[in-house]
Amino acid sequence: MASLDRVKVLVLGDSGVGKSSLVHLLCQNQVLGNPSWTVGCSVDVRVHDYKEGTPEEKTYYIELWDVGGSVGSASSVKSTRAVFYNSVNGIIFVHDLTNKKSSQNLRRWSLEALNRDLVPTGVLVTNGDYDREQFADNQIPLLVIGTKLDQIHETKRHEVLTRTAFLAEDFNPEEINLDCTNPRYLAAGSSNAVKLSRFFDKVIEKRYFLREGNQVGFPDRKRFGAGTLKSLHYD
Repeated sequence: MASLDRVKVLVLGDSGVGKSSLVHLLCQNQVLGNPSWTVGCSVDVRVHDYKEGTPEEKTYYIELWDVGGSVGSASSVKSTRAVFYNSVNGIIFVHDLTNKKSSQNLRRWSLEALNRDLVPTGVLVTNGDYDREQFADNQIPLLVIGTKLDQIHETKRHEVLTRTAFLAEDFNPEEINLDCTNPRYLAAGSSNAVKLSRFFDKVIEKRYFLREGNQVGFPDRKRFGAGTLKSLHYD
């Protein structure tokens, strides 16, 4: 396989929501048997066929940056974590459907990743909602994934799935809800798989095909050679 162009996608959310299990499922198509806490950042790579089945089809590497820590961390920790936010082409926000706080905290994760130059009190208004004008120019493709769907009774799912309505209103992201211990939720041809592919296509288009694509930095186009699918760990 020839060396491939790549894009960088952040995976953000509270500790314990299943980010590592999700990334492993996306990159290895396998369930992670013994997940552990991520310290710093862990990077895994997924091979994606852009516009699969069309004359424009091309293969890319998707770097998935699983960022550890808590959104409530001290400022020194946030400052250290900010280094992972450079040259971002897309963001996957992950929350635990059984944990309302993890859903609410996506507001703070989006603030930290998308608007790092502003202090939180300058962006959040008194009722806890966004001042949407602060994010009006965001063009980074976003995907929201809710985990542990299997633990939500069907009679409660509608109520639970409305928790992230604020993100839909602000950013209009794709949304996927799944169980990271069951690969069938991302089976080829499923609605979730279609949404995922559409998101990665959008990330690639913003990076390589749209002149006004919104990304920070990226002064060069580094490439991975064949046979370099592996996890990198930053402690």
